[in-house]
Amino acid sequence: METALVAARSGDYATALSIWEPLARGGNARAQNNIGACFAGGLGVEKDADLARRWLALSAEAGDASGQRNLASLLFKGEGIDPDHAEAARLYRLAAEQGDAQAQDMLSWMLLEGDAVAFDPLEARLWARKAAENGIASSMTRLGMIHHNALGVPRDAAQAAYWWRKGAEAGDADAQAMLGAALHLGIGVERDPVAALAWLLRAQKNGSALAAPFIKAARTALNPEQIRAAEAEAGKAPAP
Repeated sequence: METALVAARSGDYATALSIWEPLARGGNARAQNNIGACFAGGLGVEKDADLARRWLALSAEAGDASGQRNLASLLFKGEGIDPDHAEAARLYRLAAEQGDAQAQDMLSWMLLEGDAVAFDPLEARLWARKAAENGIASSMTRLGMIHHNALGVPRDAAQAAYWWRKGAEAGDADAQAMLGAALHLGIGVERDPVAALAWLLRAQKNGSALAAPFIKAARTALNPEQIRAAEAEAGKAPAP
């Protein structure tokens, strides 16, 4: 398996698949997942959602968390197959319960935004916290939103800013935008106009639409020297 993973990471999927296939046919759940993921993404083989689903289903049924999460993703997106959000939610939960951080993050999102599970901000917060502790930046951002919007917890601007900073430093563009807004307005954190513009510019560069409503006001609050300082700071990688 290690040889196959090294080959896959170098882009040599033909070698990886030649190793995984006999293992997968012999019942190795992780190899079944890896082959399914290749068919789902068109990695070394022609993209084939039906074959991806069949291999991932074998892996998921054997209890492999990656197989459960990847099958859930396939069913959620419904690319080339009929979507099944309810089954996706069930599989994300199985993988989340095994400690899969990406599944924890997605289950948290579905509990707040999805249509296949009942809205449950308390459970969403629980899974977001687990995913955040496992390093998932989008869950850090979600925790900030949960505290900001008082979703199942009292509104806490300081906690919102805390989680947005964690997400921002981990590279999440929406967290960078929300931290920039908080620093601009002085909500939940001490006002810092230069840092505010720097984070907002990072967020905009990284693709967050949440930054745009604040950038003009953040620039207006600064003199030319401060704007140059903010622009220079925005060009640096954020320090965790």
